[in-house]
Amino acid sequence: MRITDIQRCEIRPGLLVEWALDPATVAAARGLPEDSRPPAYVQEAHIRTARTVREDGLFVPTWVGAAFDLPGPVDLDVLQEVLRSWTLRHETLRSGFRWDGDEMRRFTLDAGDVALRRDVVGEFPDAAELVAYLQDRFDVVADALCWPNFLYTAVVRDDCTSVYMAFDHSNVDAYSVQRIPAEIHELYAAGIEGRLLDTPTVHSYVDFCGIERAEADRIDETHEIIGRWREFIRRCDGRLPGFPVDLGLEGGEGLPPQKLMQEMLVGPEDAAAFEAYCRPFGGSMTGILAATSLIVHELGGQPVYRTVVPFHTRVKSQWRDSVGWYVGGAPIEIHTAQAPDFRGVLEMVRAALRANRPLARMPIARVLRLLGADFRPTSPDLYSIVSFVDARVMPGSADWTAQKAYGLLRVSYGDQVCVWINRLDEGLQLAARYPDTDVAYKNMRLYVEQLRDLILSISHRPAGHGGPAAGAHT
Repeated sequence: MRITDIQRCEIRPGLLVEWALDPATVAAARGLPEDSRPPAYVQEAHIRTARTVREDGLFVPTWVGAAFDLPGPVDLDVLQEVLRSWTLRHETLRSGFRWDGDEMRRFTLDAGDVALRRDVVGEFPDAAELVAYLQDRFDVVADALCWPNFLYTAVVRDDCTSVYMAFDHSNVDAYSVQRIPAEIHELYAAGIEGRLLDTPTVHSYVDFCGIERAEADRIDETHEIIGRWREFIRRCDGRLPGFPVDLGLEGGEGLPPQKLMQEMLVGPEDAAAFEAYCRPFGGSMTGILAATSLIVHELGGQPVYRTVVPFHTRVKSQWRDSVGWYVGGAPIEIHTAQAPDFRGVLEMVRAALRANRPLARMPIARVLRLLGADFRPTSPDLYSIVSFVDARVMPGSADWTAQKAYGLLRVSYGDQVCVWINRLDEGLQLAARYPDTDVAYKNMRLYVEQLRDLILSISHRPAGHGGPAAGAHT
């Protein structure tokens, strides 16, 4: 599904309906005892960062979500039961945190205590007014520092109903969001037909949090992984890496507002040709990182490209269907200036990914804690990323265009650049969140255009041609 913001996901007028946890459910949660399963390091870092930024006087919404259509007149009673049963499948959605001094303590509702309340908000004849209302509601409800921190909505019409769901990032990742349309469609079709689905048990992200944290806590500052991160950060001048081009930011100004840039890079034929060329080196992910290293070298002049590459941590099949934040990061550095051509950079990226991907299984928050460095978070993004995902393998991906399915980002404030590139049936789609400055816009446009040019130069190369040399795509 394409990644975008709520302003660009084809919202149309209609009757708005909302579902949130019932007040009785929320009240029951207040008296729950502590759940001994701890937060994941990524959850704790996310929530602590939100608290720090809030204490500094800035409200930075960071929710993510899904948008998709259900066909025909909707049965709201059936849809409500579908949303409730889907919520019950994923334990993290009925689990939250409360503060005990400076410590986070988990609580988790029993499935039988979970109920949704439906509110009919009213008709919205104007799409822009509806978009503004939804964004404001999601900002307030899907907030890292409150619980519950998700909201389900539907815009009801005679021809179809559009579903918009928002979650604090602590409960979901991109993989989780991409699974939602197919799961809800399957459950809704069964509900309308009055049949029961034989759905397999979904393993709990809350269990994963405890397992991952226990494994991370077994190592100390003398471990090889910590040593490798220590050297990487030292070579980044004591910081985690940003996007190495001029973003027009002046120090001491606080977090700037951000903008979204999103578009199709190339169509399906060019995406396939690029993948085929890069496959011996690891595929399109390797190609995108190699291309990025060449482009930012030309734009920013740095001889070495350093970044943290996001990888999913669903290394065991039991977590495949689970909703949660299963993401880690691996540091890589590419000596771009030493490569003779694009193929040479591909070889460097392949070697770096092979050597460093295992580091993604160690939560970065744990690494930073063991390093003892003062990484007081002042931005929701600790570092810049360039992420690639082949989303075509997701259940129901062939239906996304017809369903108007989107993955939603909240673009608010931040001083980093985050780039997401998705391989879809219709080609390669790029979405990027970047600081709202004229300089950043100019350099991001150059990055996107040169990335497109490089991909096209690969896909259109004559048979037997070795690919572009460094600089050939400008």
